[in-house]
Amino acid sequence: MPNGVNGVALAVFILFFLAVTVMGFLATHWRKPENEHSLDEWGLGGRSFGTWITWFLLGGDVYTAYTFVAVPAAIYAAGAAGFFAVPYTILVYPLIFTFLPRLWSVCHRHGYVTTADFVRGRFGSKGLSLAVAFTGILATMPYIALQLVGIQAVLDVLGVGGGENTNWFVKDLPLLIAFGVLAAYTYSSGLRAPAMIAFVKDTLIYVVIVVAVIYIPIRLGGFDDIFAAAEKKYTGAGTGGLLPASAGQWTYATLALGSAMAMFMYPHSITATLSSRSREVIRRSTTVMPLYTLMLGLLALLGFMAIAAGVKVTNGQLAIPQLFEDMFPSWFAGVAFAAIGIGALVPAAIMSIAAANLFTRNIYKDFIKPDATPEQETRVSKVVSLLVKAGALVFVLTMDKTVAINFQLLGGIWILQTFPALVGGLFTRWFHRWALLAGWAVGMGYGTLAAYGVASPTQPHFGGSSAAIPGIGETGYIGLTAFVLNVAVTVVLTCVLKAAKAPEGIDVTSPGDYTADPAEAGTKEAPTLRPGTSPAPNPS
Repeated sequence: MPNGVNGVALAVFILFFLAVTVMGFLATHWRKPENEHSLDEWGLGGRSFGTWITWFLLGGDVYTAYTFVAVPAAIYAAGAAGFFAVPYTILVYPLIFTFLPRLWSVCHRHGYVTTADFVRGRFGSKGLSLAVAFTGILATMPYIALQLVGIQAVLDVLGVGGGENTNWFVKDLPLLIAFGVLAAYTYSSGLRAPAMIAFVKDTLIYVVIVVAVIYIPIRLGGFDDIFAAAEKKYTGAGTGGLLPASAGQWTYATLALGSAMAMFMYPHSITATLSSRSREVIRRSTTVMPLYTLMLGLLALLGFMAIAAGVKVTNGQLAIPQLFEDMFPSWFAGVAFAAIGIGALVPAAIMSIAAANLFTRNIYKDFIKPDATPEQETRVSKVVSLLVKAGALVFVLTMDKTVAINFQLLGGIWILQTFPALVGGLFTRWFHRWALLAGWAVGMGYGTLAAYGVASPTQPHFGGSSAAIPGIGETGYIGLTAFVLNVAVTVVLTCVLKAAKAPEGIDVTSPGDYTADPAEAGTKEAPTLRPGTSPAPNPS
């Protein structure tokens, strides 16, 4: 670890941080709407973003501090097992290409802002909608915390994060300042702020990665020496290897598949999707999203480079920032730190907005104040976005951060349990609303208890995301096992409830809602409807 403050790197970092802060506040005037007191405008950017903005925004909220810090840190600590993030981002794009355009169409047609809006409209169930909203908020909290961990790692390496013996307030003061700035411009500008900043964030990341995969291997003697050093470390420590161990291959595969299925269940991914102006924008954006997967594969190699460079840290999350500190000139290390820091600010802003939209539309509007005006909805969402970030800050300040990747994996276990209601509902009305709710409860209960039972030397509970699969004996991703239980319960109970002729909710959507694109067809957009307001049931 460095002794003292790296003044040059810190100055460059502050320069970029101030620049994006100014951009965040100026974004309130970017494409300023006629009616800014609307959740569509504050929370979805007016549903007006084109292909490039949507691409940068999706990249900004999907490729986060998790990408830059936690994935290479996992590889630094455990070897190739940490590469699971690369195949799952390959699997996810064909998957989302099949359902995101359908989701956009029906949400655009009915004015839905959240996935819980759609679920209520499709199944006519406030209880199921509440479950989806609660899960989205819960799963988002640790994910935002992971972004703050990324910022804290950079500040620690820069020498302004304090030390282990420093007073906690002094140690965390820079993080609190960064949090305050993030909260302020998110409150002021809504989704337009991260959309604008995403351009800077992604440009910085691509520049840093291209330089890193060329410059650092040259300094370390080439990739042969890098892989040899990594293999030597893993062989001596018995912690991993350049290939996943045979005993862990089932875990690797289920973790990749389950993570791919969960990735676009997160509220922030859907928020970025719904902000686009047409189905064609989504198609084009998802077509070029694999470019980020290429970047992720190169990023993951930084874990091996940190080993070859002799980086020694007690907290694995500091490995990549410390690698940049050791290998780059101070000015470029500042650029790299800015890329990580801004790479955390953008998704944290989108996540807090998405969680706030869920609370406002599906808890406040549905259960507390059904007659809330658009202005009241927007005001509540702004306040809740601050509370969500504050909750994530509590995660960071109170939980062990040496295995921060578990923050994201824990959220994945939870959010995957909304898959049957959301994706299933986009293609079929066969599932019964009560069966979906029961399946969700079983999946959430099993997933949480199983994850809580996984301990590590640093975390007595929630120490990982893999556990023995009941009845099989293999170890697999807890989220996928919970999902299978979820679906099994849903299917069985649906058959039982249909046989008993249990009442089904009213579906306010129609088949044409899932394929129509008013923007492409040149037709007048349907009036905005709240879920459940249409009196006409549809048996589809």
